[in-house]
Amino acid sequence: MELSGVAKTAIGVAYMRAWESSQVDRLFADPYALAFVTAQYRQAGSAATALAAHVVLRTRFFDDYLLQAGCDQVVLVAAGLDTRAYRLDWPAGTTLFELDQPEVLAFKQAVLDREKAAPRCTRHPVAVDLRYDWASTLRQAGFDPARRTAWLVEGLLIYLTHDEASGLLTTIGELSAPDSELSFEDSGTVSYAGHEYAAMFKGGMGADAMAWLTEHGWKATSHDRASVASTYGREYPGQGGGFLTARFGGNR
Repeated sequence: MELSGVAKTAIGVAYMRAWESSQVDRLFADPYALAFVTAQYRQAGSAATALAAHVVLRTRFFDDYLLQAGCDQVVLVAAGLDTRAYRLDWPAGTTLFELDQPEVLAFKQAVLDREKAAPRCTRHPVAVDLRYDWASTLRQAGFDPARRTAWLVEGLLIYLTHDEASGLLTTIGELSAPDSELSFEDSGTVSYAGHEYAAMFKGGMGADAMAWLTEHGWKATSHDRASVASTYGREYPGQGGGFLTARFGGNR
């Protein structure tokens, strides 16, 4: 199988995770990332230093966020080739849903089966098209909107228009029990001009993310990239942007 379009960017991200996993002072270990790259080989080229550093930071930041959220129901929106179900030490009873396009999930499963990988939680891959009614499909897969949920929207919103991004986040809010958690990238001030992925960027939430979350019942906190990098003993070569975490207040 060969991934194409936006789905192909997942291979580039897996390449960066594989590179970080090979470092002596790595911030995380993803033993399956290289297998994805090998299965669909492409010349990774010279990815922008800032983008590569960002992928490394966001992987570790979101790892910590998910494990510290204290939710036994987790949803990865546009999961791509994420292997957190396999490589993180999940508390007993954790159920994790991975949402993505059918071809992405099929490619991923084929590689993981070949690697004889076993998930460390109850994992449900859910094939959806996020442009349509994905909420119904998620419920049919066993998702319980009455349970606290940790939502992760990693590496997706920048590829959406503001209306598309706000529509996605609105649906997440509608599915969230009080005290559910949410995290995604705050990339409104960041530019990777010149990188091949940049041509597909549509802006996402832009600079409105914090205000939008507050208006829609979330209590949000911003984490700038430089501070996150410093926490992990790294320097971030770019400027601006960061990550948002938010807790749902249940005002619906």
